[in-house]
Amino acid sequence: MEVTLGYLLALDQGTTSSRALVFDTAGAVLSAASRELTQRYPQPGWVEHDPEQIWQTQLDTAREALTRAGIGARDVLAIGIANQRETTVLWERATGRPLHPAIVWQDRRTADVCSALREQGLEPLFRERTGLLLDPYFSGTKLAWLLDHVPGARARAERGELAFGTVDSWLVWCLTRGERHVTDVTNAARTLLFNIHTHAWDDTLLAHLGVPRAVLPTVLPSVADFGAAQAQWLGAPVRIGGVAGDQQAALFGQAGTAPGRAKNTYGTGCFMLLHTGERPVVGASGLLGTSVAQVGERRGYALEGSVFVAGAVVQWLRDELGLIRSSAEIEALAASVPDSGGVYLVPAFAGLGSPYWDPDARGALLGLTRGANRAHIARAALEAIAFQSAELLHAMQAHASAPIDALRVDGGATANALLMQIQADLLGLPILVSHLTETTALGAVSLAGIHAGVWRSHDDIATHWKPGRVFEPTLSADEVANRMARWREAVSRTRAWERGESESRNGAARNTA
Repeated sequence: MEVTLGYLLALDQGTTSSRALVFDTAGAVLSAASRELTQRYPQPGWVEHDPEQIWQTQLDTAREALTRAGIGARDVLAIGIANQRETTVLWERATGRPLHPAIVWQDRRTADVCSALREQGLEPLFRERTGLLLDPYFSGTKLAWLLDHVPGARARAERGELAFGTVDSWLVWCLTRGERHVTDVTNAARTLLFNIHTHAWDDTLLAHLGVPRAVLPTVLPSVADFGAAQAQWLGAPVRIGGVAGDQQAALFGQAGTAPGRAKNTYGTGCFMLLHTGERPVVGASGLLGTSVAQVGERRGYALEGSVFVAGAVVQWLRDELGLIRSSAEIEALAASVPDSGGVYLVPAFAGLGSPYWDPDARGALLGLTRGANRAHIARAALEAIAFQSAELLHAMQAHASAPIDALRVDGGATANALLMQIQADLLGLPILVSHLTETTALGAVSLAGIHAGVWRSHDDIATHWKPGRVFEPTLSADEVANRMARWREAVSRTRAWERGESESRNGAARNTA
């Protein structure tokens, strides 16, 4: 393959940090920079970010990564952006000023809105057209909430004075100084407003959520001209050539461009995608139908399962319980016992995602005995991550258009060999850990590189992927079945907990009255 001289810049804007990486045109990382992002929890179930901090930290990391690589913006062929999906920003077109903190994908404030829409019998309509369920996870109800709760927002949106975007749109707007209000198909497909069959905003869905079309960005393929980062930011103008939601970017970076390819990203949550081909699969039990990164005119689709709490459960053990001093300590602690001692941890801190989609579930620690200790709880936490992911793949196998022979994995937690072995055991499939941990960023720059002419197609990109470590399953099918059944029993004890508590409170109030 002919190598083009120059470099590619990835902006990887995630839930807990903004990162930037410089790649060469052989797909190697030359430098990286990162800044933490402040998490705000103004009320139980609410999660917010400061849009200005998102932008500033992303700009700072881009500058730092270029400096560390010893290059300037003129050496950069293109920028690729991968972003936390569903997180919702609303801003003024005239000034670029955000009207409210960004509502993060984990936020559950619109649970009642989703329930009301379901009671109206609208979930089948949304599911058929978007591939999604009516859940607070997605952007559409978040945007509707902003329009209803920010004074004057709805009227201003209808007059075309406001712009909505997921984080990719916000970053492109900032980089281009308001010249482009755009998104790509993968981010649009996570809004509850985008028809994945027609690849267009859906007027019927917009009407049900009360969202005016004037507030929406233009939808482009994932490889496209998204505008240019202005010279004042990086020292010279740089074209933005690729955009994708972080999970679709990771699938692309894992060379998951053919039916039957599956990947799982272990981050704050876990996100598993299975490429299903050129036709969307909707209605699969507990799973979402969504778009994959689009190169050219050919559309592609995936099944997706979302685990809301994965790495976040390790952070909880560290920050709230003080069982470990650093996240890296959990592997040795969990490995100090042969098993969890019958302890099960269900980390439903923000409800349950796939395949349950229960916003009223709450976390639970079950099976405790006097002999249970911190090591058993640590092991139960790792097993919880693996159990949740196993449920996703087991559900996907029933709808796969091609055999799944392995699971490709990425994300920080893949450094935990014990977790990866537990995962292989529960799946009964090899776990292939990418040799490059930065698969999300690789996916973003790969898209940008195609636009810049560095590579011709995703077939060229596939040459960058190879497995690092491989974990083979060791458990019998009977043992896996027993463990999964016990996990599902533990999950059942957490279901609808918050709803029951609310009903109890309401009943007590009625009795008092």
